[in-house]
Amino acid sequence: MSGIAIVDERFCFEEETHLTVHKTSVFFPGDGFIVYDPKGELILRFDSYGPDSQPKDELVLMEASGKCLLTLLRKKPSLHQRWEGYLGEKMEDQEPIFSVCRSSIIGRSSVVAHVFGEPSEEYRIEGSFSQRCCTIYNASLASSSKERVATIKRKVDPLNNVTLGKDVFLLCLQPGFDGAFAMGLVLILDQMYGDDDDYIMPEVDPTPEDSSS
Repeated sequence: MSGIAIVDERFCFEEETHLTVHKTSVFFPGDGFIVYDPKGELILRFDSYGPDSQPKDELVLMEASGKCLLTLLRKKPSLHQRWEGYLGEKMEDQEPIFSVCRSSIIGRSSVVAHVFGEPSEEYRIEGSFSQRCCTIYNASLASSSKERVATIKRKVDPLNNVTLGKDVFLLCLQPGFDGAFAMGLVLILDQMYGDDDDYIMPEVDPTPEDSSS
């Protein structure tokens, strides 16, 4: 896939890259996220400073230094749990660069992200975020089939081959896919579903690429 940045080109890696995501507990359980690259260097973070049981209407994804990369705002009222993403710190009258919502308000539904621009892009998220087992697909009309661009999965300790808890997981990026945008989607999924073990987003039929991986 192409390496066109949605949020920041610094997080579009030339090779497949596995980022390690930790759900942190600075003041309250699950009150933030920190993201490490394969070398163990901190590259992204999200700080909340409040109980994770309280719904949040504004999320700010930052780079390691604390500079704001992306502001995410919950739209109210919204039966589809609609969110909008803005580059940097949102300014008055600033237009969003993408929106995210559930595909249906009834029953099991996938999550759809629309990236605005020319051309526009559409991404679909299938699987179970609460179990850290879901896939992000590029489902743009320009594409003849869904293309897997990122995967969220549980992390396994390589020393003893033990699967770690859900507070530590992998965000696996295909070459060129914007990791900052992907992490923004993770923050929204966490607000939509958290650790709700009962909810599983419907899966899509695997593409030839998925079947061979």
